[in-house]
Formats: sequence, structure tokens, C-alpha cells
Amino acid sequence: MTAPVRIGSYRIERLLGAGSFATVWLGHDPVLDSRVAVKVLAENWSHDLRVRERFLDEARLLRRLDHDRVVRVHAVGELPDGRPYAVLAWADGGSLRDRLARGPLPVVSAVDLLGEIAAGVAVLHRHGVVHRDLTPGNILFRSTPAGERVLVADLGLAKALAAASGLTARAGTPGYMAPEQDDPLAVVDTRADVFGLGRLGVRLLCAAAERPGAPVRPRPGVPPAVTAVLRRATARRPADRYPDAAAFRAALCAAAAPPGGAGGAAARRDGSGGTAPADPASEVSGGRRGGRRRAGLVGAGVLALVALGFAAGDGAAPPRPGAATAGSGPVTVTLPPGWRADGTGWAGRYGDDGDLEPALVVSPDPARWAADPSLPGAFVGLSASTARRTGAEGFLAERPHADCAAAPVRRTRQGGVDWVVAGYACPRGRPVIVEAAGTTPAGLLYVQVVPPPGAGPAFVDGLLAGVRVRPPND
Repeated sequence: MTAPVRIGSYRIERLLGAGSFATVWLGHDPVLDSRVAVKVLAENWSHDLRVRERFLDEARLLRRLDHDRVVRVHAVGELPDGRPYAVLAWADGGSLRDRLARGPLPVVSAVDLLGEIAAGVAVLHRHGVVHRDLTPGNILFRSTPAGERVLVADLGLAKALAAASGLTARAGTPGYMAPEQDDPLAVVDTRADVFGLGRLGVRLLCAAAERPGAPVRPRPGVPPAVTAVLRRATARRPADRYPDAAAFRAALCAAAAPPGGAGGAAARRDGSGGTAPADPASEVSGGRRGGRRRAGLVGAGVLALVALGFAAGDGAAPPRPGAATAGSGPVTVTLPPGWRADGTGWAGRYGDDGDLEPALVVSPDPARWAADPSLPGAFVGLSASTARRTGAEGFLAERPHADCAAAPVRRTRQGGVDWVVAGYACPRGRPVIVEAAGTTPAGLLYVQVVPPPGAGPAFVDGLLAGVRVRPPND
């Protein structure tokens, strides 16, 4: 296949991939000086109006979703021969299919990755869209300033839920396609994607490829509760599965959470693989980082926490009563001297009204905090939906920092909230990270703090004391 020199205004560098319906090229945007993926309808389908419309429907759908867990579309155009093309964000990290070709992922990493994929599919479901073709080749990875982001791609078979059933042509990839997708008269809804997620989980967590309907035989180290989640997700009858991707992800997180609260999250890491540490700053901007635990880090890390003042001493002033405040929804935060606030919602977390749940970043420079590990700051979020699923300790257990050493968990009551507080010393990036969570009548209140150099527990406690939540219906 001869590579075109240009497609529209984009200089073409090389072929990224070719499928039955389209070819994808790596292009360069001269205006923004950035790489993009240019997807072009295949020549043999250029005169099929049905396929052409499906190609354009995908671009329109991606544009409408415009979410950082789904591949974004920048523009559409048409070649001189009339074939349409779409300019997409380039996933420079390749696909899950590429990674699995190099060998199995560590169990812990695989479980975390499956949860990230489910979060992306949940975005589609919230917008009334069913993907219908979840495969390793359609899960991509993109680098961001805050770390690697998992993306759901190839929505060429996706449909609005209202149009996804009734005389629908067979669509999907064998091995990942739900049984009902073989029946043109069947109802195909979000539970079909739950089946696809379950099959992705089988591919990630089982010793060998297993045909649909065969018993799920996990690899050593997969928690039995996680296996049970996969079995339910891949049930033949849609009614026996989880209702949607959000319910699947909640069940997976609960099944993977270790017993014993926040302290148990670090304790269960056995060197088999890293877990992506929680980065709520990127949950406002959309990124997430990963890492691998180092032997002998615990002792050195606790010393680092002491040396940096987490366990003793204070080198920075906490917020003062009467200082400036900032808010998001019912949440207000008293700002430390010289700090500002930004953000109005917690990316990926939606309330019962369909809007983002409240969250904000406070820092001397909130816009740079997610990407600059030298900046102190804090993420503050409130989630009623999370409070229905787990408590403060359980939530912190879901957010380990696998590359870091954990200090003993402590408890403190500040601002009328009983907080569970965990501190971490990290070998790279932010040297000290403090995670805190507490329950309120309005939901689970979560704060991640990167203290200023030399600051200790008084700074953290002062910040927590300045976080207030307006009671529901107040």
C-alpha cells in the first residue's frame, strides 16, 4: 500500500493500521505542530452509502461525546476521490492487542486496566450509546502530561440505545460479541457491552484464550471475587449480567479491594505488578499514572515521610480562619495563603441528575498542578454515588500508590468530619502524597494533598478543617 504524501492539510508519516472498512495513517498537523491519526474509508467501500454513512456517524458520535476516555475527533474531510476521512487524536501508546501480544499483564495491573476500560464504556452508556464491539484492538493508550490515559476507540458499530435493537444486522467480533448480537431480532443494549467487558477480563486474567460459554479459569493470583464478576458479566442471558458498565466497574472494584481498609492496599502488592496510583488532579483534567513497587521502599519511605515533616514538624502555614474560600457545588475550601482554586466537577463521576459531582483543585497554580510535581496543592471532591458503594477506608483502599511507601494510617476529626488519612513517600514525581476521606450526609468527601516542602500534619489537618459541605436540601 503506497502512503499518500498528504491528506487534506496533514502531512502523512506512516501507516498505523488497516482494517476491512478503513485505513489509519499517522499525520502531522502543521498548525498545531502535533501528530494526529487520519482515518480514511477504504476504497472498496467508497460507493456503499450505508458504510459511508456509518463512517461519518462514528465521527459525529465521537465529536458529540468529546470525552477524555474516548478517542476525540478533531475534524472531518473528503479526499479528491470522494472518500471521507476523520482526523482523530493519536493514541501514541498503541492498543491493548499490541500489549497482550508481548505477553500477559500482571494480575493487579490487568484488574486495574479492566476497571479503566469499564469507566470509558460507562461514558458511552451515560450518553445512551452501546459500543457493540469491545475488543483488545479497540482499547488504546495515549500519553498525557499527567500520565497514560486509556481510551475506548472504534465506534463504527456503536448505536444509540433506541436504535440498537430490532432488525439490526449482525455486528461484532467473535469471541467478544454477546450472544444476542447474533440474533437480528434481539434487544441489544448496555448488557451487550457488559459481556464484551467480561470477555476482555477473561482475555486479561485467564491463562489461555477461552471460548465464550466455557468455564472461566483464572490465572493464579486472581481473587475469587473478581472471577465471580467475570462469570456474571459473561452470562449467556442478558438478564443475568450487570445492567451497564458502571455497575460492572463498581462490582469489579469491590471484588478487587483488599480487606482491612487503606493499609491493606499496599500490603497486598507482592511485586507481581504495579497499580496505577490515584491522581485526582488528573481526574479534573483526565490523566492517570502507573508504576512498579520497589523492594525495600517501605522503610526508606517512612523515613522520608518523617524527614519531609509528615510525621513531625511544620514548615508551612495552614489555612487561617477568615481566609479566602473557594467552592464547587455544596463544597467550600478555605485557601492557604497564596493559593487559588480551579475546577467545577469531578471528571468521570456523575450524580443522579447526570451532572458531574463537585470537585476543585486548590494550589498556588491550579492549572499547572496536575502536570508539575514540584507544586503543592490539593484535590477536593464530593461523591454521593461513591458513598452508596463504599466508605472512607474502602475508597482509599481503591486508590493505592504502588510505587510509594505508606506511613501508618491515622484518623482525625476536622471540620465536623471524621477523616481517615494515609500518607505516602514516593521515589519520583511528588515526594509526599496524603490521601484523606470521610463520610458526610451529602456523600463521601475526598481530599488528596501534596503539602508544601517541610509541611507536616498540622498543615494537612488545617486544610481538612477548612473543607466544608453544605447539608443536602440546605
